This record gives sequence, structure tokens and C-alpha cells, in this order.
Amino acid sequence: IPKMNEYAKDYESAVDFVNMCESKHGHMLAELGKEIMNNIDSIRLIGIAGPSSSGKTTFSHRLRIELMALGLKPVMISIDDYYLGREMAPKNADGTPDLEHIDALDVELFNKDMFNLIQGQAVTLPIFNFKTGKREEHTTPMKLEKNQILLLDSLHGLYEPMTSSVSNEQKFKLYIETLCQIRGADSNFIRWTDIRLLRRMVRDSWHRSYNPRQTLEHWHYVRRSEIQHIIPFLGTVDHIIDGSLPYELPIYKKHLFKFFPDFVKDYKDNPKRQDAYIRAKRVFDLLDSVKEWSDEEVIPKDALIREYIGGSIYKY
Repeated sequence: IPKMNEYAKDYESAVDFVNMCESKHGHMLAELGKEIMNNIDSIRLIGIAGPSSSGKTTFSHRLRIELMALGLKPVMISIDDYYLGREMAPKNADGTPDLEHIDALDVELFNKDMFNLIQGQAVTLPIFNFKTGKREEHTTPMKLEKNQILLLDSLHGLYEPMTSSVSNEQKFKLYIETLCQIRGADSNFIRWTDIRLLRRMVRDSWHRSYNPRQTLEHWHYVRRSEIQHIIPFLGTVDHIIDGSLPYELPIYKKHLFKFFPDFVKDYKDNPKRQDAYIRAKRVFDLLDSVKEWSDEEVIPKDALIREYIGGSIYKY
């Protein structure tokens, strides 16, 4: 953290820091592109999986561009559009819809569409609206040409029944996680999940009509689903990507730090919110040690962080 704060002390240093982090991502994409090209004769579906707010969607877009530069024609599909809807989703203990659960998705329809696409048939893909919690009435027509491959952005991309209609030989599985190696002021490594929590709190506030408190209180359900439906399948992946960006912490401080004193105070003596209190106190201490940085103009429009703070060139 102290070294990161040095980069945030002035404009020139901050620009250098951002560019160094983005350059690292660029190198990872280039290496991944080479690996995919070495196996392209058999690959028809590239599954990009990872826990909530790990950067799957933006990384999918950037991988698409990388593969296009190598002469391929990838087509992106998001499993998020296969949500059944909030009313049909399994319920958490507090009665809220569990959109992290595999049963919240139309797995049968997804497998049918993927099989038909790979066979060269035309399909109509659903469109899910997160603000209404329902599918749109209109759909997206699609047909996969022989020189095209599918790019799948999915929370549950490693779950075998999710893509059982596609043979293993035709799939290339990627896993993305915020694998940052940053030590906090206490010299302990900061938790990857706390980075993802901050990302989701920012994004939920403008993209899904949730306030930061709702996201924090719901986070233990997110973690439960990750442990049940993602972590057990990590041994099946073909490639792992670090989706962390060290410069994002000073940005999230600007967006979120003001909320955490109240979170810590409100949850401290509430026995039903001890999970939220422990998490809120840890994140409060983390952000308190970070130097705030408010100038977001120097962040590239295709940067992964844009998926959360807004301003991306990509449509979500």
C-alpha cells in the first residue's frame, strides 16, 4: 500500500502506474492468444469463467479483439441473458432471489442453443434486463459461421452441466480472478474477495439499482455460491488470468469510503450482521490506508475497471 500511495501523489506518477498495470494485462492477453491459436483446430467454444466481479465481461471483450488481431472471428455470448428471472430464481434465507445459484439459469435452453450454434444452425438468444429482473420480449438472432468461435462469459462456465452439449475437445476453459499480491498497512496480503466486493458495490449502485449497503449485506450469499459452484471445478481449467489492477483501490476509495464508517457503526453490535461487520471493518481499514485518487480521465476506456466505474467503450 505505501508504494501504491507514492504513485498516487501526483498526476504523472498516477499515469505511469495506470499504464504499467494496463501493459501487464496486455502481455497476458498476448500470451493467451498464442496458446489459443496453438489449439485452434479443435476449439469451438472458449469459456471465460470466474467469481462475481472478477472482470469476466471486459476481459471477454478484450480477448475478442486479441483473437480478431490474430485472424479469428469470435462471437460473444453472456450466460447472464439466460437468467430465468428474479421471481423464478431460488431464494436466499432472507427471501431475496439467489441469482448466483446455478438453478437461476435456464441451463436446458442454453445447452440447446450452444449445440445448435456449433452445428451451424440459427438460434434466437434471449436478452435479460437486470433492472427489471426479467427477460426482454425481443431476442437476438444468431448463426455461427464455420470460421467463427464462441466466447462465453459466465459465472458458471466451469460447471460441466452448463455446457454438456459441447464436447470437451471443443472447449477451452479460462478462469479469471483478482489474484493481486498487495500487502496492506498491517503487512498482510489484502483479500482478493474484498477487491471484488468493492467492484460490485460500485457497479451495483449505477447498473443494477442496488445501494452499497444492499450489496455488502448480500455478499455472503455470493461467496457461498462461489464456494459451491466455482471453486470445486478449478482443476478443469486450461488457463488462469489475473484480473486485478492495483490502481483501482484509490479509485474505489473515492466512490465508497464515505459509506463505511456508518456500516461499521451499524453492524458492530448487531448479532445478525456479524459477517457484514467483519467484512466492513476490514475494508474500512484497507481504504483508510489508501491515498484517494479522483482523476479517472487517465484510465483507458477499454480498461477492466471501466466495467465497474463506468465510461467503458464496451456495452454491458
